[in-house]
Amino acid sequence: MSASRALRIGTRASALALWQARDVAARIAAQPGAPGVELVHIHTSGDLQTELPLWQARGRAFFTREIDRALLADEVDIAVHSLKDLPTQLEAGVALAALLPRADPRDALVSRSGATLAALPAGTRIGTSSLRRRAFLARLRPDAMLLELRGNVPTRIERLQRGDYDAVVLAAAGLERLGLAQHVSEYLPAESLPPAVSQGVIGVCARSGDEATLRWLAGLDEREARLAATAERSLLRRLEGGCQVPLGALATLRGDTLGLMASVCALDGTRYLAARAQGPATTTAAEALGVRVAEELLARGAGELMAALREAHPVEEP
Repeated sequence: MSASRALRIGTRASALALWQARDVAARIAAQPGAPGVELVHIHTSGDLQTELPLWQARGRAFFTREIDRALLADEVDIAVHSLKDLPTQLEAGVALAALLPRADPRDALVSRSGATLAALPAGTRIGTSSLRRRAFLARLRPDAMLLELRGNVPTRIERLQRGDYDAVVLAAAGLERLGLAQHVSEYLPAESLPPAVSQGVIGVCARSGDEATLRWLAGLDEREARLAATAERSLLRRLEGGCQVPLGALATLRGDTLGLMASVCALDGTRYLAARAQGPATTTAAEALGVRVAEELLARGAGELMAALREAHPVEEP
């Protein structure tokens, strides 16, 4: 890339994706001598297949594959993703160059009445596109009717308001970034509804050999987000699960100690496994911490639980 050319940022065109891309652009522009930045809108499989339930989607890069391939084809210089959408195995030649400071990792309940999850009436209709949320909600509210919900964040709120659902569950980070936090009825505790791996973290990718671009991204990488994401993604990689697996996890940094809690839940909520551990706050130790918690879950039967789910809801690579 020539020094005078603007950095091209590949992004989805949804309101949340554009917020994330603009945040990255602003952080780059704030650096002395930074090049110009332009956004390039890219449609992904997830944007095109809007009626397909996410758990039926083929492959594990439903919202990221096309952007990363544009990166490798030199059509863009930077790819911006919600890290929870990014597979733990990146495309060859793609580097996860920066992780931005994590927003609130929790899920949030938005209900038409303003009621909390516990206060919603029996048989309440809750919308979500996530197998993880469906499983843990089935455990917390076995009487609820869990319905599929697709669309971007504003669309989901609109569908709730027009009466398609009594409540929906969304990532708190997305609601806050879009200025929609006033709709939140309850922030759901991570202990009872653990968040998706890396939820709330924005991941910034570049070509692994593009030193000129990597130089501008290096200063954006935040240590706490990197440590937490490393532990959580290591856990996910060891369990060999994609984003549509009823696994929740959260790593937290306390001083020089990194803690990791993780849970797996059967889709009907009847079986629940949990594990936690802690270790030193280094990248190598974070990687090992994820593996250690995954091994504990596997020893308790997580492999069989997830295998049964994959058999019932097969998700194939393209």
